[in-house]
Amino acid sequence: MSVEDRAEELASDLGVDKEEVRQDLENLVSYSVPMDEAVQSLRRKYGGGGGGGGEPESKEIGRITTEDSNVTVTARVLTAGKRSIRYQGQEQVITEGVLADGSGRIDYTAWEEFGLSPGDTITAGNAGVREWDDQPELNLGESTTLVFEDSSLEVPYDVGGEIALDEAEPGDRGLSVEARVIEVETRTIDGRDGETEILSGVLADESARLPFTDWEPRPEIEEGADLRFENVYVREFRGAPSINCSEFTTVSALDRPVEVTEDAPRAPIGEAIEGGGAFDVELVGTVVAVRDGSGLIQRCPECGRMVQKGQCRSHGEVDGEDDLRVKAILDDGTGTVTAILGTDLTREIYGGGIEAAREQAREAMDQEVVADSIRETLVGREYAIRGSLSIDDYGANLNATEFAAVSETPAERAEALLAEAGE
Repeated sequence: MSVEDRAEELASDLGVDKEEVRQDLENLVSYSVPMDEAVQSLRRKYGGGGGGGGEPESKEIGRITTEDSNVTVTARVLTAGKRSIRYQGQEQVITEGVLADGSGRIDYTAWEEFGLSPGDTITAGNAGVREWDDQPELNLGESTTLVFEDSSLEVPYDVGGEIALDEAEPGDRGLSVEARVIEVETRTIDGRDGETEILSGVLADESARLPFTDWEPRPEIEEGADLRFENVYVREFRGAPSINCSEFTTVSALDRPVEVTEDAPRAPIGEAIEGGGAFDVELVGTVVAVRDGSGLIQRCPECGRMVQKGQCRSHGEVDGEDDLRVKAILDDGTGTVTAILGTDLTREIYGGGIEAAREQAREAMDQEVVADSIRETLVGREYAIRGSLSIDDYGANLNATEFAAVSETPAERAEALLAEAGE
């Protein structure tokens, strides 16, 4: 049933103005409040009570589907993270994380302060169910009755949210990680309240490297620091997980160094693309082509985009600044990816800097000769390229940080892959 139909039905039942009810209902639904929970909230607002229907069915978590509207569950709190969101123009503090019983796990969002902590066993009556990423999620709100049970429910899952970086997945909340700050910078962004200063950079542990954002810049977060982060959440950033610190995150110094991986995980190109992206990965394949837009190029001095025929897509006619770049198509038989190499890596491949490229282009009276020289060097040879893989509507792109010719034989590489698979 549409919002319009539900509003009309509710307004008729309560004897109030339909337009006012429709606006309230649209507001609630726009903030991802499940329809049934929104209707119940408006019934209370306009004095119509809970709306009948009796106590929702008690269900095991593994049996909850997106077809359910409201359920009652008894579960163990695995994680409980707090953060602030903007809700109907106001700041709203929510608690979110994962609940579990013997049948499965489910994400939840608590819109009221129930005092949830990891390890608690609760019975949540009249919990709303919404669909998120094609999966059910529980909403604990005003209409939810929540009881803390005296005995702990045994569940086949770890309580507390302690993870290694390679276990982080977009959508995870209430997690704790221990990591070293590899890179950090202060940036100013256009936030929801105007210009906002944040920290961003890279964290690393023994398992992986991931980007992070601290929305409340903390002095403890500095390059080389070994830190424990509690109550972080994970977003997707260019197809890969990104650790996010809110105002409720606690950051403390560790009394020991964090072991940090120096190597990126190696993956077949097809498998990496199917995974949806990766922040730090090594791909090995043959360069089968060097695309147009490689070699000596010009960039807009305002936004850094490539300038074509003196025109920037965002800033119109500009005086472009010279730069070097390579866009190489890498193929390993399982898939293809466009590896994008910046100025420094391109200089190494070309064997000269921007001035040398300008000189070659002047002598030939053709800027394309720089790209042709790079093609002669790269095409048909095998390389290992490390970088950040992102997938979008235009294909798969690997923004390279390291680039090297492959010295190992195919047989040696196959043995290494088999050894990894056997671990």
